[in-house]
Amino acid sequence: MYNLLISLAAAVVVFLIVKFAVGLEWWISLLFALPVLITAYFFLARYFMQKVMAVVEVANKDLQGQRLEKAIRELHSAFQYAKWQFFVAGQVNSQIGVIYYVKRDFAIAFPYLEKSFVKNWVAMGMLAISYMKRNRKEKMIEAFEKAVRWSPKESLLWSLYAYCMNETGDIGKAREVLTRGLKKLPSDERCKHNFELLQEGKKMKMRSYGDMWLQFHLEKQSVIMKQQQAAMGGSSRRRVIRN
Repeated sequence: MYNLLISLAAAVVVFLIVKFAVGLEWWISLLFALPVLITAYFFLARYFMQKVMAVVEVANKDLQGQRLEKAIRELHSAFQYAKWQFFVAGQVNSQIGVIYYVKRDFAIAFPYLEKSFVKNWVAMGMLAISYMKRNRKEKMIEAFEKAVRWSPKESLLWSLYAYCMNETGDIGKAREVLTRGLKKLPSDERCKHNFELLQEGKKMKMRSYGDMWLQFHLEKQSVIMKQQQAAMGGSSRRRVIRN
């Protein structure tokens, strides 16, 4: 990327000046050039990441205000910094892909999710589900494996991986996934409970993860509506009792 190229160019200039103009040994010249490379890259990277974060902050405010299309336009403007700084494109693609997926614009979300930053486990989970729905099980597993490699402490990610394996009919692999997850999160009750359910041949229970689970859109809409109606009914009853 441009930041690295500029930093390398600055280091080379310093190396040549010290080596040929001053006449010092090559290894001494290198000792002068390396700090220039590191310092230049550090300040350039910080400068452009601040630019990116400013865009993301504005986009987040739009998301909070439910101005989703405006947030997406804001995020698109951050692509101008992708040639300057590593991983910017992946991070922006992740955020845009997640927004479209949550909106249920799955077809539009997919190409963005395919270019997601591997450390964004939510985006990687959505990508894996997208592959599952396209009957591309190997790609689904590949996406999940990348996600758990970089985010091994996310309980929902392990349960989501197991849930999708179970949905594809591979119960043994689902249990294996949760066994691996419990090695990373030995005290996680939700993973333990889901593992026990699979051992008993029962369906996993994911509702304890709340809205984080619902954003993956694996629950049937009718089930979600019943839950919401039950919650609203419960609230109404509580208000009546208080009155």
